[in-house]
Amino acid sequence: MKVILKQDVRGLGKKDDLVNVSDGYARNFLFPRGLAVEANQSNLNMMKTRKEAEKVKKDRELAQAKKLAEKLRSIEIVIKAKTGDTGKLFGSITGKDIADKLKEDFGLDIDRKKIVMPDAIRATGSYEIDVKLYPEVSSKLRVRIENE
Repeated sequence: MKVILKQDVRGLGKKDDLVNVSDGYARNFLFPRGLAVEANQSNLNMMKTRKEAEKVKKDRELAQAKKLAEKLRSIEIVIKAKTGDTGKLFGSITGKDIADKLKEDFGLDIDRKKIVMPDAIRATGSYEIDVKLYPEVSSKLRVRIENE
């Protein structure tokens, strides 16, 4: 019997997969637990439209991420911080500080977890920070730290 999985089932397949299982397994295990539905014509059409809608949504998100990446390449943010005599900061600049500055100055709402920094910034100067916007889309952001 062919069934469409409604959830991931270990050893069988992932959500929206079309799999072939025995009749007893489908009727006694998958259907009562709501893990699958029978692969009739109406259910196949619903699965197809759901996959098409998901693809359109992912394409739209990818286009928005690419547009945002282009915008980030042209931006340089300046953060003023208190420093000592040698140029070292009192404290450090983290991804959260950069995300807050982007929101404050440019109105860009970027999650701090998407800002990739090997370590926090602890000295004045110019830095290039990676920003991962989408699985295949990343951008460089210029950050300049100045003395207050």
